[in-house]
Amino acid sequence: MVRFLIRLGVSLALAAIALLVTSLLVPGMHLQWQGFLVAIVVFAAVQTFFEWLVEAVFRRGAPAVAGVAGLLSTAAALFVASLGDGINFDGVAAWVLAAVVVWLITALAGWLSGKYLLPRIAPKKQG
Repeated sequence: MVRFLIRLGVSLALAAIALLVTSLLVPGMHLQWQGFLVAIVVFAAVQTFFEWLVEAVFRRGAPAVAGVAGLLSTAAALFVASLGDGINFDGVAAWVLAAVVVWLITALAGWLSGKYLLPRIAPKKQG
């Protein structure tokens, strides 16, 4: 349970950081502060759901499928989060570029946190 809560916190923090950095890097992406917290929660929830779904479908698939699926789940999560007031895009190009940037940030930071942060904070039980 502790590992789940830590993963949830890390996921929300990574979503917030990725969305903030992407809004600074991608000219056509805009964050509205009044809906930012909702956008973070919606983005993290949708991305987590899509990642679970892809993992269930492509359990034995190639790693390339997981990478493409992660990018597609990020794009879908950004689209769903943009239906509210937190995130806006000036066009399809900004949405696609934002999806790539958010995917790169969350993938790298997720890998680093899983490798270095989680084992130190909440090690797996032995036995």
